[in-house]
Amino acid sequence: MDRDIRKDINGEEHFYENIESLDQHLNQFFEEDEITVFHEILSLDFHLDVFLINQADNDFNILITSGMSLLKMNVPESIENPEDYHFCELMLLLPKEIEFHEVYTGKERNSWIISMLKAAARVPHQNESWLAVGHSLQATTDLEPYDEETDFSGCVVLPSVTFEEDFTEFYSEDRKINIYSLFPVYRNELEYKIENGYGKFLDLLIKANTKEVMDLQRKNLLK
Repeated sequence: MDRDIRKDINGEEHFYENIESLDQHLNQFFEEDEITVFHEILSLDFHLDVFLINQADNDFNILITSGMSLLKMNVPESIENPEDYHFCELMLLLPKEIEFHEVYTGKERNSWIISMLKAAARVPHQNESWLAVGHSLQATTDLEPYDEETDFSGCVVLPSVTFEEDFTEFYSEDRKINIYSLFPVYRNELEYKIENGYGKFLDLLIKANTKEVMDLQRKNLLK
């Protein structure tokens, strides 16, 4: 059976089967009524929704992108097995008390968290690059915070320590799709990671026994 190959105005192929596979993958772990979708009303490049997953058995909620894997990332051929890193989605674990309006416009309280996730998902496609564990992102070029509600100025991409590989890795046909965890950081933490590398930053996380669930009042790792 021939694949339905659709391309955008730039000639980039959109892998719609990946999004269907993500839906099927999440349905193996969560019930339909546990998932709220923040639909993207206007997409200037590719369509990117965000799912909010609220499962009663967990003491945290999950935000996860749906659309980042529409496009293939530009993974350097120097990377071993580059085909394992071409596609991914991003997730963020949140405490239950963080709530969102039913409709996301980017202006509501806590909406900066969704905006942060969506912005991170667009970075590799806008820059013809890629994202994987150990990569870092900044909110602005001058490392200002994401919003006046927070002092977080960037993020580091981490492997999830909450979920096993049966959740964080799945396949769409023969394409591997990774689900990475996004960890928000303060400006000096981001600068430290950039200067010293992912390994040294990871040492800070381990030393502080830092949790994967986002803490808006988290103690600075360097203070």
